[in-house]
Amino acid sequence: MRLAFWRKKEDKDKKKKKSFLREWLDAAVFAVIAATLIRTFFIEAYTIPTPSMEGSLLVNDYLFVSKVAYGPRTPMTPVAVPLVHNTIFGGESYSKSVQWGYHRLPGFGDVERNDVVVFNFPNGDTVIKEMPERDYYTECRVDGRDKILAYYDIITRPIDKKDNYIKRCVALPGDELQVKDGEVYINGKKEETWPHVQYEYVVATNGQSFSMDFLEEHGIMPPGIDGGAYIFLLENEDVDVIKNLPQVTSIKRKCEPEGMVIPHARYQVFPHDVKHFNWNRDFYGPLTIPKEGATVQLTPENIALYRRLIDVYEGNDFEEKGGKFYINGKEATSYTFKMDYFWMMGDNRHNSLDSRYWGFVPMDHIVGKASFVWFSHMDGIRWSRLFRGVSSLSK
Repeated sequence: MRLAFWRKKEDKDKKKKKSFLREWLDAAVFAVIAATLIRTFFIEAYTIPTPSMEGSLLVNDYLFVSKVAYGPRTPMTPVAVPLVHNTIFGGESYSKSVQWGYHRLPGFGDVERNDVVVFNFPNGDTVIKEMPERDYYTECRVDGRDKILAYYDIITRPIDKKDNYIKRCVALPGDELQVKDGEVYINGKKEETWPHVQYEYVVATNGQSFSMDFLEEHGIMPPGIDGGAYIFLLENEDVDVIKNLPQVTSIKRKCEPEGMVIPHARYQVFPHDVKHFNWNRDFYGPLTIPKEGATVQLTPENIALYRRLIDVYEGNDFEEKGGKFYINGKEATSYTFKMDYFWMMGDNRHNSLDSRYWGFVPMDHIVGKASFVWFSHMDGIRWSRLFRGVSSLSK
């Protein structure tokens, strides 16, 4: 029964009408929620920051990453500022007060060999943050090596708040990987050589230099000089371009010799144990990529491969005492993996910090599959790359 029959319908409608500010606020909240859901569960924008994937993906390529390709992860750090990753205004954009376990919703498929994958940097759980007000030194282990840090504080980030990296997945769980003379071999078979994969080459000439106009026309970077020879960073398809120039007398891929290890090199290859693994970037392995349910025997000779995996990635209490291994307080001579792992490498093989340097990528670190480039620029818009699928740019 309508008691306020004397009120006009028009007056009632006016009273219910929202103010302009309220309408704008409601629209903004809805937009943020919708964008957050899309970014979390469907697709996310990503920018290529480094040349490690050149020439397949270039610096300042803007691309979309599909979360549904492998199944989206549910948030592990839910208390966070929307639409940003791990920092805002110079500080952390999230709170670790609430932490949820790893769960992944069903996706369209699994990670496949040679997919271009975005993932959280596995060795990036420890971030070194400068604290200039401190006046003491801290000794700690970073990236598997002892370092002395002055005026620094250490931050540990949750998995989903580690920095995002992009590489090509060259080996799947259970694969045996080996790198020989810079070439990747999987299960004893040489992998496809992508036309845009880059290596360093030593080029000798008859004394005549190279035309910068010619190099620019062919998209080849100007060379460096080392001991009278030119050092080019070339894609596979450009090797013949340089080789066929009249002034070139020889061209050879620059590779570190098999067994050559520099113990105190700035970037030492994984597992950072030169006593048992005399590997380098161009002669690496063989090693088997860990697979969920597979079991390995633990020995002093191989523990460097699995120490971080057991302790950090799979959340066990791992100790080494008197030449023996203890997992969660119990002596162990073997270990069964709880997760799948992957091996990621950049297409710019001589200018990429990848799994050769920091090891395996756990499944719970996988973010999504690089889908297509929607914008690209460098001294102007690179029109030929717009709206191109990432797979087509690799071929």
